Amino acid sequence: MLRLGFGLIAVIAAAGAVLAGLGNGEPAQAPPRATVVVAEYDGIIHPITAEFFDEVLTRADTSGARAVVIELRTPGGLLESTRSIVSRMIAARTPVVVFVGPSGSRAASAGFIITLAADIAAMAPGTHIGAAHPVSANGEAPADKTMSDKAAEDTAAYARTLAGARHRNVTLAAEAVLQSRAFTDREALEASPPLVDLSANDVGDLIAKLDGRRLTRFDGREATLDLKDALIERIEMTRRQQVLSAIAHPQIAYLLLSLGMLGLVVEMWNPGAVAPGVIGGICLLLAFFAFQVITVNATGMLLIALGVALLILEIKMPSFGILGVGGIVSLIVGSVMITSQVPGVTVSYRVIVPAALALGGIMLFLGRLAVQAQRLKPVTGAEALVGEEGQTLTDVDPDRPGQVSVHGEIWRATSTVPLRARSRVRVTAVDGLTVRVEPRGERT
Repeated sequence: MLRLGFGLIAVIAAAGAVLAGLGNGEPAQAPPRATVVVAEYDGIIHPITAEFFDEVLTRADTSGARAVVIELRTPGGLLESTRSIVSRMIAARTPVVVFVGPSGSRAASAGFIITLAADIAAMAPGTHIGAAHPVSANGEAPADKTMSDKAAEDTAAYARTLAGARHRNVTLAAEAVLQSRAFTDREALEASPPLVDLSANDVGDLIAKLDGRRLTRFDGREATLDLKDALIERIEMTRRQQVLSAIAHPQIAYLLLSLGMLGLVVEMWNPGAVAPGVIGGICLLLAFFAFQVITVNATGMLLIALGVALLILEIKMPSFGILGVGGIVSLIVGSVMITSQVPGVTVSYRVIVPAALALGGIMLFLGRLAVQAQRLKPVTGAEALVGEEGQTLTDVDPDRPGQVSVHGEIWRATSTVPLRARSRVRVTAVDGLTVRVEPRGERT
C-alpha cells in the first residue's frame, strides 16, 4: 500500500508539472504542414524529361510530400522515354497528379499516355489530350501495314492497361491510339467513364479540389489526400537539364548541324582560320548529342551530306548551276526527313527552307571567293613580275645579257631579239635572278 501511495503521488506530481508548463504559456508543438511538390514541364518528351520526372518523384518520396502535381504541356515525344516516366510514376510512394494546364495547353501523343497513368488526371478549361498514334522512332514509314498495325496495337494495349488500372475510359484510350482521336477537357470529363478526373483553373484551384479526395493507387490501395493549407514546393529543371533539353529541341539541333557543317567547310577552304573550325566542331558535337536524344532518320543525314558534297563540286567543277541546285534540293529534302515524325519532334519548314537556302548560298559565295582568290595574279615575289613592263638600262642582245628596271628594281635581263637602252620591254619569264623580256613599244 505504501508503494502504491508513492506511485500515485508521482503521477499527480508529473501531471501537475505538465499543467504548470501549459499555464506558463509554452505552446504545444504543431503538427507539420502538408507539402505538395509541384513541377512544371513544357516541351518534348525525351530522356532528359524522364530524368527530370524521376528527380521530382524521388524528391517527393524522400520528403514525405502528400502529393506530386505535374503541370504538363507537351506535343508528344519518344515512347521509350514515356514508358520510363510511367513506370516511375507507378512505383512512386507519393500520389501523382498530372494537370494539363493552363488553358490553351495540350498533352498530345506521349503526354496522353502520361496523363492516363496518373493517380489523378486533371485538365484546365480549354485544353485537350489524345492523338497518340505511334510512329517509328527513326521517322520512317513502316515497311508494311502489318508492322504499322503491330506498333499501333502494342501502344493501344499499353493505353488500355493504364486506363483500366485507373478506372478510366478504356475504349476512348484505345481510340486515341488507333484512330488518333483527341479530346477536349469537357469531352474527356463528361465521357462515361471519364478519361480524366476533374477540371481546375490552376494549380491552386486543383489542390483545393483535391483536399479530402479518395483515390485508388495502381496496386489497388486506397488513399485519401489531406491537402488543407498545404505548402507548395516547386521544383525546376537544373541548369544542366535546361541546356540539354534546349539543345535536344529538333529546330535547335538542326541549326547546330547547319552551323557545324558551315564552320568546317569554311575551315577547309581557309586552313588556319581556327575559329570557324572550332565553332563548327562544337556545333556538330552538340547536334550529334541532340540526335541521340531525339533520334534521326539515316536517309535524311545521307541526303544532307550529299547536298554539301554537291555544293562543293559545284565550286570545283562549274556545271552552270546544276550541281548547286541539286545540292540545295538535297539539303532541303534531307532536312525534312532528318527528324522523327513523332508529333512535336519535327523541324518546321519555316526553319528548314531559309536555313538550307542560306547554307547553300553562303557555301557557294565563299567557294566562289576562294576560286577567284586562287586565280588572282600574284602581287609579290618573282612570279608577280611576269607581264609587268619596264625599261632597259643597257643594250640587251641574244648573246649578251643586259640590265632592265622593273618596279624600281634592277634585274639582269635576256632577250631573243636585240634591244637598245631605254627601250620599253615586258617581262615574259623569271629564271632565278634573270628575267626574260621582249620589246613593248618604240624606243623613247
